[in-house]
Amino acid sequence: MAKKQHGERNKGDLLLDMRDIRIEGFSDEKWHPIIKGVDLKLHRGEVMGLIGESGAGKSTLGKAAMGYTQPGCRITGGSILFDGIDLRALSDRELRRLNGSRMTYVAQSAAASFNPAHRLIEQCVEATVDHGLKPDSDAKADVRKLFRSLQLPDPDNIGQRYPHQVSGGQLQRAMTAMAMSPRPDLIIFDEPTTALDVTTQVEVLSAMRDIVQQFNTAAIYITHDLAVVAQMADVIKVLRYGETVEDAPAREMLKHPKMPYTRSLWAVRSLEKPEERSDDIVLRVNGVDASYGGVVKVLQDVTIDVPRGSTVAVVGESGSGKSTTARVITGLLPPMKGNVLFNGEPLPLALKDRNKDQLRRIQMIYQMADTAMNPRHTVRDIIGRPLEFYLGLSGKALDARISELLKMIELDDSFMERLPGELSGGQKQRICIARALAAEPEVIICDEVTSALDQIVQEGILKLLLRLQNEFNITYLFITHDIATVKAISDQIVVMFQGKVVEQGMKSEILEPPYPDYTQLLLSSVPEMDPDWLTHLLAEREKTGAMSSSGN
Repeated sequence: MAKKQHGERNKGDLLLDMRDIRIEGFSDEKWHPIIKGVDLKLHRGEVMGLIGESGAGKSTLGKAAMGYTQPGCRITGGSILFDGIDLRALSDRELRRLNGSRMTYVAQSAAASFNPAHRLIEQCVEATVDHGLKPDSDAKADVRKLFRSLQLPDPDNIGQRYPHQVSGGQLQRAMTAMAMSPRPDLIIFDEPTTALDVTTQVEVLSAMRDIVQQFNTAAIYITHDLAVVAQMADVIKVLRYGETVEDAPAREMLKHPKMPYTRSLWAVRSLEKPEERSDDIVLRVNGVDASYGGVVKVLQDVTIDVPRGSTVAVVGESGSGKSTTARVITGLLPPMKGNVLFNGEPLPLALKDRNKDQLRRIQMIYQMADTAMNPRHTVRDIIGRPLEFYLGLSGKALDARISELLKMIELDDSFMERLPGELSGGQKQRICIARALAAEPEVIICDEVTSALDQIVQEGILKLLLRLQNEFNITYLFITHDIATVKAISDQIVVMFQGKVVEQGMKSEILEPPYPDYTQLLLSSVPEMDPDWLTHLLAEREKTGAMSSSGN
């Protein structure tokens, strides 16, 4: 019998009933409302897409569905019934019995969720074994099956690796296996595919959807990616400023969003930069081979030219060598062969051998602004450090320059004394941009800098980067798996696959058919706002045998 598509599954019994939920957060010496009287109903086997821009309260509401609030927050009103159990009336010990067994959570940052000192499989079975759901050997055998379902490479042995020995995409899938291991009634997916490239995302979304259907699991899927929510959700709830804007069956809302705010979400990402050609090469990666530990080559004969004042986007699956190329350029990973030329001159291969001016001229902005800043340093400290180190500024001159940089990133002096924890995701990334600008670099490497941001904030960050490029002739090497971002910001595109450059050229050339097989795979994997897109794509690939390289 054919599977029903999502949005067509029969509703089971009511599993989760949240009524008039009110949550506050503590900052500036007082409590502030975060969630302001939200209702949420979820049936067995149903997937709810929870969307809205950064700060809407999506993750806070998702965690509250498990009876949990993060430190500095408190539930002040409303009721939470899970399968008839009043979660607010449970003791911490009783709640812990449910969390990790009947309710599980898949976080956005798998890297921050795994213990680096323990093997993957031990961590994936920990909750299942600790709750007495299965003996250790049975739990491990089951997790290996889940690894296989989630398209992880070498599923029988990958669990023996430590978190740092797998790619980001692999780690995210391992975390999904961890959450699915106890066969929970409810899974909270909190931006689980944000860090994944488009081809890996297709496989993970497919596996998640299949397992949710197979075990009749209910799920709340929190995301800022509307095309992803179209593939996953039976119903969609839109949040803004801690209040419900609109909720409806997914197909109905995708076709006819009623509220102006919902329609505005549907309309974002119209940005597309006209490409510019230039032969003035500021940075050249020249015939580079690189490896970690000298065992397996991660990069093979990589050559990339980056023209001055332009944006070169580097795209490819997780594990294709994009971020490793950035590590070679910055001197964090000296290559086995080849070199990096800056303004025609070879750079010392290792970071420790570069002088202060060479370090200053190439800066980097990282994917996760949360982990890229010291949480105990103020914005003044964060932006001020490179001004002191590279330019020798101090006193009033230092404060004046920090103020100028804040204005450049469209923030004001009131942010100077704030800590990172007091900033939104978009504000944190702007501060990271200001820190890079403080060194007055010629080249900035942007490593997935918008992937963790909602689409409205993404668009603001991309417009900011383009404005700064026009004003200061900055050159960007933009590492990304988001094809919409590539269209928005790039002049040239470099396509990488398994450590090699397989295609490079002007944006108009790379994005015009006919495509080489791998480029075709990448472009066809970009989700669309059609709820049947994933189903049709998988059917087509099964028919033609066109699948990704996996192993990412």
